[in-house]
Amino acid sequence: MLRIGICDDEPGAREALRFGLEKVLREESEQIVYEFSTGESAVRWLKKHPGEIDLLFLDVEMEGINGMEAAAKIREFDKEISLVFVTGYADYVFDGYKVNALDYVIKPAGTERLMEVLGRVRKRIFDGRKRYFSFKNAEGTYRLSLSDISYFYSDRRKVNAVCARGGESFAYSFYGKLDEVERQLSGAFVRVHQRYLVNPAKVIRIGNESVTVESAADIPMSRAMKEGAVAKLARAMLEGEGL
Repeated sequence: MLRIGICDDEPGAREALRFGLEKVLREESEQIVYEFSTGESAVRWLKKHPGEIDLLFLDVEMEGINGMEAAAKIREFDKEISLVFVTGYADYVFDGYKVNALDYVIKPAGTERLMEVLGRVRKRIFDGRKRYFSFKNAEGTYRLSLSDISYFYSDRRKVNAVCARGGESFAYSFYGKLDEVERQLSGAFVRVHQRYLVNPAKVIRIGNESVTVESAADIPMSRAMKEGAVAKLARAMLEGEGL
């Protein structure tokens, strides 16, 4: 599923882009899920709902914070979302590199150009799909970059994914079993305890009874799993393996 958002302060411009995109989207697997009328609302919503949008078309010339300013704020907490600028002036194109924009389109966006942009987005997202972890909870569907997740821990019938972004920690809960998460990750994370699964790229210390991750959390390490866990974590730290 490719989930798309549009941010433009002009209703007519949003409608025109939506109409253009609907002509080239793959009906069963791609859809426009959110529209924003200001840069502020897009930033605020995306910060609360990481992973719910894969691609954001962002108008450059908006009232309030403009598209470039909104993109800079989004990049503070989300390095993975694909940003495509929509603008009436080619002068802004090079500024997009500062916020790692994937591409840009000049208004009005033609069918051929939109197909070209979507082709790049599909390749970028789906070629790297294994580097993400997806789940659903009562608030919606999330797709988190593995490089953002410090560790998982189980709590009764729920699993919590703990992420670190911009010096802050965020926990996302969903119903499931840690064993299922471990199988889904195919060895990318290391089981150090019956209740904990850690990202080896986030481990900064291996102790006798615990490991410390970048978010400053000490994760307990069980005796039964210690030998195998320490070997895997030490190898990852020495080899500099990362997600």
